[in-house]
Amino acid sequence: MSKQYFSRPAIALHWIIALIIAVAFPVGLLMGDMPISPFRIKVFVWHKWAGLTVLWLAFVRVGWRASHAAPALPAGMPAWQALASKLVQWLIYALLFAVPLTGWAYSSAAGYGVVYLNLIPLPNLVAKSKDLADQLKGIHETLNWTLISLVALHVAAALKHHFIDRDDVLIGMLRSRPARSE
Repeated sequence: MSKQYFSRPAIALHWIIALIIAVAFPVGLLMGDMPISPFRIKVFVWHKWAGLTVLWLAFVRVGWRASHAAPALPAGMPAWQALASKLVQWLIYALLFAVPLTGWAYSSAAGYGVVYLNLIPLPNLVAKSKDLADQLKGIHETLNWTLISLVALHVAAALKHHFIDRDDVLIGMLRSRPARSE
């Protein structure tokens, strides 16, 4: 019988990253329209920290995943769904790197350094350039919308598995071992 659940570290990484994205994305949408103020600067800094935390956790998550197999997909799943599942999963992983990196590069091009958690000064990824900053801002926003769209598809698929297919795909990411039968 194949393992039908994720490990506790995999579950924790999944949900911590999901929570950070669930907060950082709407903050990112709103912060550009905020009036210039010390609070706005704090929001931008917090948004950068959130993105960089996702980046660091993505490295941990991919490292964990490389050494710990995911549960098998449900038996009888159509081949196209299995392929779509793997494609969406790997695209999300790629975006967990690309979104924060483009945000960091955008900040660098705009002339704003990044000091992670007010403790670790990070190098500028690119030289200051208004034209490049404008391009990177657009790329960062597009990648964010792509990530959110793929996450919505991922959530919809998980709910479909739970409520329509009635399999353990969603349960496998909610608890680390099967419930004991009574």
